[in-house]
Amino acid sequence: MLRFVPFTALAVLVAGPALAQDSVMDGIGPLLRDLSGSLGGAGGGDLSGRLIQLIGLLTVLSVAPGLMIVMTCFTRFVIVLSMLRSAIGLNQSPPNLVITSLALFLSFYVMQPVFRASWNEGLAPLIEGSITEEQAVPRIAEPFHRFMAANTRDADVALFLRFSETEEPPQAVAQDRGELAWSVLVPAFMISELRRAFTIGFLIYLPFVAIDLIVASILMGAGMMMLSPVMISLPFKVIFFVLVDGWYMLAGSLIQSYNAS
Repeated sequence: MLRFVPFTALAVLVAGPALAQDSVMDGIGPLLRDLSGSLGGAGGGDLSGRLIQLIGLLTVLSVAPGLMIVMTCFTRFVIVLSMLRSAIGLNQSPPNLVITSLALFLSFYVMQPVFRASWNEGLAPLIEGSITEEQAVPRIAEPFHRFMAANTRDADVALFLRFSETEEPPQAVAQDRGELAWSVLVPAFMISELRRAFTIGFLIYLPFVAIDLIVASILMGAGMMMLSPVMISLPFKVIFFVLVDGWYMLAGSLIQSYNAS
């Protein structure tokens, strides 16, 4: 009788996982049937709508960095701050993280009225359930459209209208930019931002180039031609920027350069 005990234990060990799998499937089966019934029943529409909203939210979060670059003032700020660092002659100070963070928060400050309008007109009613997703998307995007249209040059708009399929003349559309297509407005806004950023960067470079020329002339006149003018002019450029309160002037000028209407 005892010789059958090992065989019985072996049979239990072999059959145990199969029995456990059957019990798990018996427990999951009713849950799957209930879920399929809820999707196909009367509440399936609400659940499907919530799933679509969740997918849309995840999609927006995944493309949020790109939207921040192409639809806000972040591009101008980060380019100007980077050119300022190059004009002073500092390679790693302020570091890239500081420049990006400063440009990001300056962008939030300038875009605050746009974000507030987008929330009040589109996102808040959507969350409350007073409007549908189809009605919310144009309302959410409209404040950004107004901001971009107000800060885009006529020449840049006309450039992309010339190559688009619209039959309206560029002069007529420039008068009413609210009807501009996104395919025209976004690239026009981007090249307008790049042009203004490089213009501001050029104006920032001028006083620092003048300091470099003065220091180089003094060193050449003193016969110290083997000494690097950049090494001598760097502290003078830093103290000049500090004495004129450069960060205050630059941040104020960048903020005032936008028309947030």
